[in-house]
Order: sequence, then structure tokens, then C-alpha cells
Amino acid sequence: MDGDRRRWRQCLLGGAVFAVCMAGTTLPTPLYGLYQEKFGFSELMVTVVYAVYAFGVIGVLLLAGNASDAVGRRPVLLAGLGFAAASAVCFLCATGMGWLYAGRLLSGLSAGLFTGAATAYVMELAPRSGASRATLVATAANMGGLGCGPLLAGVLSQYAPWPLHLTFAVHLVLVVASAGVLLGLPETVTERRPLSTVRPQRPGLPPQVRAVFAPAAIAAFVGFALFGVFTSVSPAFLAQSLDVHNRAVSGAVVSLAFFASTAGQLAVGRVGVGRSLPLGCAGLLAGLALLAGALVWDRLALVVASALVGGAGQGLAFRGALSAVAAASPPDRRAAVISALFVVAYAGISVPVIGVGLLADPLGLEGAGLVFIACMAVLVSGAAVYLLRRPVRTGSTSGPA
Repeated sequence: MDGDRRRWRQCLLGGAVFAVCMAGTTLPTPLYGLYQEKFGFSELMVTVVYAVYAFGVIGVLLLAGNASDAVGRRPVLLAGLGFAAASAVCFLCATGMGWLYAGRLLSGLSAGLFTGAATAYVMELAPRSGASRATLVATAANMGGLGCGPLLAGVLSQYAPWPLHLTFAVHLVLVVASAGVLLGLPETVTERRPLSTVRPQRPGLPPQVRAVFAPAAIAAFVGFALFGVFTSVSPAFLAQSLDVHNRAVSGAVVSLAFFASTAGQLAVGRVGVGRSLPLGCAGLLAGLALLAGALVWDRLALVVASALVGGAGQGLAFRGALSAVAAASPPDRRAAVISALFVVAYAGISVPVIGVGLLADPLGLEGAGLVFIACMAVLVSGAAVYLLRRPVRTGSTSGPA
């Protein structure tokens, strides 16, 4: 019993480190307006700065996503914390756009290293009998950390001094403390290999996975695209169209989407994978409709509702997608298939968001947002119809967080 308590304590500490790293990736969200005022760049540049993060994540997933299996979890996570610290330093030193690009790229590299390694580490630290609870810890740490970032940055930048610096100084302190915590936790990979044995992963789709992968990937793409738009341009929409200039409020609205996603992911165990994917698609479609209403009628309540409903739909769809493709994949190809799903998901953060930025100048934020919503609604509706006609059939109700 004492051994179980110790392992749960270690699991929770690992989850806290995971949350700190992921929080750093969303810290700039409520600050983009201040950076625009300081450096004088367009809405397109906001979306490009944001998308640079996704490119960093995708690069790491493809090149070194399996590194922790070889060299161990702790060295990879320490490297991830190093990139997170370097990202915070870039934002602290920012005197132009180059610093913002560098900071976002380093943040993406950090998240790419943490995404798989930290999830595995948190689950391995827990007692063997607590796999389900450990998955919940990893899920809450991941999405909860993402949600805490804009909330923390919004409150500090609104009510504390040095709005463009204090947030990153606080995060830098948390990263250093997390490194100390990590050094006190045990390594869970017993048979380690040299870093030279790590090879780039080429995403692949075995034939038996393709029927499941297509709708799962579409749902993941749309869910991450919705998050991408929320975190990159919703603060500007709140300020320009709704006259909401309080950064704590805009940060809280973005945070709601991530917290709702956590709730949606936790519900998959009860709903079941077969139902979570179509239900998640329905939630995404409803969230998109609410966001369209917010853009047309300029209603803050609809923005909040969109964050809650769309976030919950994203959580249901994404964890259901992960579980479905993992269950359908042969064991020797599972990592490659999951990597392919993450690449599609993070493409959803970058490509549509840049499209919104390109359209924001000629059409305005509202017009660009409505075009985005129409395109995403077509995609997710097609996925939902496909899933209703050919339901996912798997006995697995849990999967990677």
C-alpha cells in the first residue's frame, strides 16, 4: 500500500511537470494584441507566429517522436524543459518579430518532445493496477496545462506590472522548479539505447487502419483547427468586435475550450469509442455553429458557448480517434499510425489558421472566420455521416490521452 501511495505521488508530480510545459505553449495567446501594438504587425503575422509552433511539434514528432523509448523518458523531458526555458527567454528578450518566431518554434519543439514521452512517463509511474486513472492524470495534465496558460497570462498581464515580461518570468521559474522535480523522479525505461539508434518515424497506414483513420483524422483536424482559431485570433475578435479589452477575460474564454476538452476526453470511457467519435463530431459542428452566431451577432455569450461545446466535442472526438486508430493498428505499426494522426491534428492548428490570417485583411476577422467555419463544417459533417454509416467497432474504450 505504501508503495502504491509513493507511485501515485510520483505519477501526480510527473503530471504537474507535464502541465507546466504545456502551459508555456499557450502563454502568448492573450498577449498578441500587445505585441501587435508594440511591433506593428498584421493579423496574418499573428496566425503565422502561432502556426510556427505547430511546425515545431510536427518536426519533432516525425524526427524524434520515439526518442524516449531509446534514451529514456527523463533525458527527453529534460530536453523539453530546456526548450521551454529557451522559449521563455526569447519572449523576455523580444524586441522584434524574430524573437516571437524563435520563441514559438522552441515552444513547439518542447511540446513535441513532451506529447508522447510525458504521457507514457505519467502512466508508467503509476501502479500497474491504476492504468485507467493514470490515463486521466495524463489527459488532465496535457489539456489542463494548455488551458492554464492563457488564463495565467491573461490575469498577470491585466492586473500585474510588466505585462509582456512577468508571465514568462513566472513560467521560467516554474520550468526550473519542474526540472528539479523531474530529477527526483525515477527513470521508467530499463533498457536504454544510444541516441544514435533513434531514427525518423515515417507515418504509415496499414490497410486495416485506413477505414477507421480517415474519419478519425478529419475529426482530429477540425478539432485542432477550432482550437487554433480560438487561441490565435479570438482575443483580437473579442477586442475589435465585442469591445472586450480585458486580457484576463479573453484568456479565460480560450481556457474554457481546453478545460471543456479535458471533460470531453474523460467522458470517452463512459461513452465508448464507437459513440464518442460521432458525438464528438456533433459537438464540433455545434461549436462551429455557435462561433458563427458569435461572429454574425457579436455576442460574447455565444463565444463562451462555442468554447464549451466545441471544446467538449474536440475532447470526445480526439480521444476517441486516438483510441480507435490505436485499437485498429497492428502492434508493430501502432506508433507510426498514431504519429500520422498527430501530424494531421497539428496540421489543423497551422494550415487553416494561416488561411484565416490571409483572409482577415480583405474580408475582416468576421468574414474570414465564417469562411473557416463553413469549410470545417463541411469536413466534420462528412466525417459524421461516414461514421454513422460505418460505425467504429472496437472493444477498446480507452486509449492514449
